[in-house]
Amino acid sequence: MTRQIILPGAMVNGQPATLGVMGGGQLGRMFVQAAQRMGYFTAVLDPDAVSPAGLLSHHHVRADYLDEQGLAQLMQRCAAITTEFENVPAPALRTLGAQRPVAPSADAVAIAQDRAKEKAHFIKCGVPVAPHALIESDAHLAAVQEALLPGILKTARLGYDGKGQQRVQTRAELAAAWEALQRVPCVLEKMLPLKAECSVIVARGWDGQMVHFPVQRNLHRDGILAVTEVYPGNIPSVLADQAIAATRSVADGLHYVGVLCVEFFILQDDTLVVNEMAPRPHNSGHYSLDACDQSQFDLQVRTLAGLPLVPPRPYCPSIMLNLLGDVWLAFNDVPPWDKVLALSGVHLHLYGKLKAGKGRKMGHLNITGNTVEEVRQTALAAAQMLGIAPF
Repeated sequence: MTRQIILPGAMVNGQPATLGVMGGGQLGRMFVQAAQRMGYFTAVLDPDAVSPAGLLSHHHVRADYLDEQGLAQLMQRCAAITTEFENVPAPALRTLGAQRPVAPSADAVAIAQDRAKEKAHFIKCGVPVAPHALIESDAHLAAVQEALLPGILKTARLGYDGKGQQRVQTRAELAAAWEALQRVPCVLEKMLPLKAECSVIVARGWDGQMVHFPVQRNLHRDGILAVTEVYPGNIPSVLADQAIAATRSVADGLHYVGVLCVEFFILQDDTLVVNEMAPRPHNSGHYSLDACDQSQFDLQVRTLAGLPLVPPRPYCPSIMLNLLGDVWLAFNDVPPWDKVLALSGVHLHLYGKLKAGKGRKMGHLNITGNTVEEVRQTALAAAQMLGIAPF
């Protein structure tokens, strides 16, 4: 579809300008909130009757992502459509894209859904990747080079937050892990000596214009993002510049439209290796809701609607703490938000999920302040109150 500008408050085909999102989770919820603040109507397609985004949207199409009638209803209501998670079936986005502007495109999402295709794209864009091998058959398994061990075996598709991954030290462990993963196509990545992790979020418009947020320094626990720190000098400036340039190259290579996050490993020798990309807003960008003049969701709305992209400006140092269901389970009740919110510079974001589960993302805390030390001390105090491991 060709680029079009969808102005807030405009009428499109006789109805208020409506932006749609495939997926009703917390990322869809925050997109809906950003779109509605700007004056758009919103529509969500998600099969869950109590999905966080569906509960807030003007329209909630309760259907499977491949349901033809559901897709037709979404198209009828919307002037343009985006997605909130990368595992939305690419064929559904292709169907929608034949009739409406869809950002990101089905082709871009399909690459992000497959680790082998993703790594091939990184290499094509000149972005360094970890040594790896594709395993789809017994012959591939037998051909694995010893230099790739120890490594991490990852399913080529449908893996996220550490799911579908197993660490392997030997060939015997590799073979057993592949069996445990039901012999689906996998990618074996060599384990590298890591020093830190970081990510970059860009927003790219239909015309190729691109803006980016500062580089985010990240800490993961059990494969799930736990902490993001954003302030000048959070990683060396040379590495920050390299990460931004690499992310822009990845986005340009995809002819991407929308918000894109690319995650990197910083090795012990202070070199960068790309980990993966997410064709959507990302947990590591949640700090932007309180620490920047535009959030990643504001830019998701702008890219989808064809509005001008203005570089986001951070106001202050910030730290994001991910809030998992483990916190609720530890208290066996509602966590002590009154104590946490008594701390200066704390911003609580809960996602409207009705049931807490171990490892389930329930919300996040953004901590802002005048100095890095102030923000870190407040974040440590909040973490202690909630029983979250220090960082």
